[in-house]
Amino acid sequence: MSSGEGAGAGVGFATARGRDYPSIRQFTVFLENRVGQLLEVIRRFEGSKVRIVALSISDAGECAFVRFLLSHPEEGREILERAGLAIIESDLIGVDLPEGHDALLRVCTALLQAEVNIIQAYPLLVRPRGLATVALMVDNIDMGQETLSHKGFTMITEGDLLYSADE
Repeated sequence: MSSGEGAGAGVGFATARGRDYPSIRQFTVFLENRVGQLLEVIRRFEGSKVRIVALSISDAGECAFVRFLLSHPEEGREILERAGLAIIESDLIGVDLPEGHDALLRVCTALLQAEVNIIQAYPLLVRPRGLATVALMVDNIDMGQETLSHKGFTMITEGDLLYSADE
């Protein structure tokens, strides 16, 4: 996303989904905290074109919250729904970390200056443009995207996840 697409782009995409939507979808699945539960969910994607491109697990005692970013979110959601799993879908910002030692510091500083709080953060398993990339859940996604875009950061779209997972 170039700087020219920043502020106005969020409005035009408000009801659109798919490859060029300026955010990426996260699916949160609630699993009973038993041996083999994660493997059972991951195996559901076997034989499909869906690839897990980011993963985060949070233990919550008797259950665990597993968060996925998927290469093909529509198909991935269908697979999770057919499995009868309780899922929550959320929008996250995917941002490439530019070269340099302080890239993550620069992202966090830009968001802090705009008073945008980071709620969740984790790295992607793929490198869509050959750069390290992080997924960020923030309390104001439109402001977060606009701020990062104006500061010169490059956001990724679901289309970037699709292509990088197929390589």
